[in-house]
Amino acid sequence: MEVPDRPLSFVPAKKGDIITIGPMKLRVLEDGSNTDNRLSSVELTIPPRVRGPPPHWHEMHDETFLVTKGTLRFHVPGKPDIDAKTGDYIVVPIKSPHTFSNPTDEETIFFNTLTPAFYINYFKLLGQFVEGGEMTPEANQKAMAYYATIPVAEP
Repeated sequence: MEVPDRPLSFVPAKKGDIITIGPMKLRVLEDGSNTDNRLSSVELTIPPRVRGPPPHWHEMHDETFLVTKGTLRFHVPGKPDIDAKTGDYIVVPIKSPHTFSNPTDEETIFFNTLTPAFYINYFKLLGQFVEGGEMTPEANQKAMAYYATIPVAEP
């Protein structure tokens, strides 16, 4: 069997495309172009006391979260919150309701994978929707509607 000659993708520290969404910063590490859109990944930095998106679930992709600094609070409507700390890992399968935030006075950083990779475009679109402004639930839901992401009402 012949082994295909495919180059590795290398993203040096502090490099990668940056997407700003309100106060949050995403560093795109893989946009799917090197994985035939099977996988994308970002590093997300959330300042202190910042909420993430409204509660939602995804019809078409799985996510993983590896906290590399601080605390990332996961909220699942109707369940106790989970405070994931440095080194903790969360898997969010398709159709699993969730949201996240940084409830602390310290910056939070996490590594996030998305499979398939198309969801990276949600971040790009949301960044355009809130360019220079505030990240609102309305902007989030508008962007989510393009990427098979369904809002979840709180009980």
